[in-house]
Amino acid sequence: MNAVLVLLIGCAILIVGYLFYGKWLSEQWGVDETRVTPAHELEDGMDYVPAKAPVLMGHHFSSIAGAGPINGPIQAAVFGWVPVMLWVLIGGIFFGAVHDYGALFASIRHKGQSIGEVIAANIGERAKKLFIIFSYLTLILVVAAFASIVANTFKATYVDGALDLAASAANASVAMISLLFIVMAVLFGYFVYRKGAPLSVATIVGVIALVACLAIGLNWHPIYLDGTTWMYLIGVYILIASVAPVWILLQPRDYLSSFLLYGMMVIAAIGVIGAGVMGQNLNMEIPAFTGFQDPLSSLGTLFPALFVTIACGAISGFHSLVGSGTTAKQLDNERDARPIAYGGMLIECALALISLCAVGYVWSEYVGGMRTPTTVFATGLARMVATIPGLAGAESTVSALLILAVSAFCLTSLDTATRLARYMFQEFWLKPGETYKDVTGFKKTLCNPFVATLITVVLGIALGLGGYDKIWPLFGAANQLLAALALLAVAAWLGNIGKNNKMFLIPMAFMLVVTLCSLLQTITAKIGVITSGKAVLANGLVDVAPYIQAGLGTALFILAIVLAIEGVQTIAGKKKASAK
Repeated sequence: MNAVLVLLIGCAILIVGYLFYGKWLSEQWGVDETRVTPAHELEDGMDYVPAKAPVLMGHHFSSIAGAGPINGPIQAAVFGWVPVMLWVLIGGIFFGAVHDYGALFASIRHKGQSIGEVIAANIGERAKKLFIIFSYLTLILVVAAFASIVANTFKATYVDGALDLAASAANASVAMISLLFIVMAVLFGYFVYRKGAPLSVATIVGVIALVACLAIGLNWHPIYLDGTTWMYLIGVYILIASVAPVWILLQPRDYLSSFLLYGMMVIAAIGVIGAGVMGQNLNMEIPAFTGFQDPLSSLGTLFPALFVTIACGAISGFHSLVGSGTTAKQLDNERDARPIAYGGMLIECALALISLCAVGYVWSEYVGGMRTPTTVFATGLARMVATIPGLAGAESTVSALLILAVSAFCLTSLDTATRLARYMFQEFWLKPGETYKDVTGFKKTLCNPFVATLITVVLGIALGLGGYDKIWPLFGAANQLLAALALLAVAAWLGNIGKNNKMFLIPMAFMLVVTLCSLLQTITAKIGVITSGKAVLANGLVDVAPYIQAGLGTALFILAIVLAIEGVQTIAGKKKASAK
């Protein structure tokens, strides 16, 4: 299949989905642009701050993107390009975008509170507690993983205790550029929100400054620190970023960083189309379909592996936490919800298709052992760009810029996840409608934003330092379970207020089945490792990873069953009541 056709046809289908299905959803749910949003009703200058649509789009897209829509499609390409493309398109339009849009819309109709509060109001307080516990644990895992990933892209290389400058230069550049981004974001937020600078002018200046940061960081990077030191510094940064007013850092930094991702996608599209025009990429080397069993790695069977591996490129539960955690508190007008949530998800789908084209261009090397998704993505697209006349010498530069962009978004997702975890921790102790200012005693202490954030950061950084990889294999299933539960929550709410919720039922049921099957496979496999004696290491010590994975997998499985039963009873009960 021609990669250019894959990209162009896929994007055309996504646009049609946005224009027609997205519009139909708005009509069914009763989106009202005259209604006051929580950002205005509850404006507090810290979390609830109205943001202009382009700025909020930058924050939302930067937070949900990260490396997810790159990693998933590249890893799942072992099943063939047809299954990947179908799931990205069908899943994106009818599953993921509906999930993201529904979660944001439900949140803004619940005073900008999280999906946990939507569950409390429409299913029950016990279901809310269970959902928040699960969501918080998942976010701790995200903080641990992304902090470790960012630290690894910043850290210096030491050989026999001596700094290796040549091997450390690239990471030092990424670190320097990221630090400059933060300073630039603070200045941008100050001038736009406190000095009234026009957004258009500030954006032009900001983009120019963004390019300047890249140039400075690539040529001047004096900071060389080891990974552990960076982990501690990142912990301090996310602690401050999570409690700082969103207008001073979160909004402007994500908005400006989004131009990196937009630029990355433009470069990628130029590469794919340019290589096709030059006759260098007429057909992707990936087979259309390789079979139901993964022939190369350890993903397992197509079902459920395909639907768990491709998360952010089709549907991801983390998006519901972003939409109902930070985006809902900044939404200026309900009409902005569709382009930001539904449209933002479809842009991720387009990025997933680009990733598929990238791995298709270097498929033989992927099969041969080049398996790191970021490297595959950057290498494939850089080589495509290099086929265009006059750009033959740009391959290394393009590759470096693409890797930098991916790294920058890991940092963006990191501090967003920390802020979301803080919200979840606070909501666990509060009753519906309460804020941390309304409670007393130990609850007041635990719900204090700084205390809640400190607990989150300590747990996340400690897990990142101690080996988050012990439980990371379960993240894919946990993330998709989160999506199924978010779909369940929004469906219950819409049913309770008499709105059409049928568009949620098939996605919800499908994702529950996918998650339960994936968890059962993991639990069975880990129990097999334990009972066979393979959990004993060479030095005679016990490998705790299989035990942790089996235990956590079992807990998630039970949690899914309990919440699904309560949610389905709520939905069925409302239908029964409305039928009388």
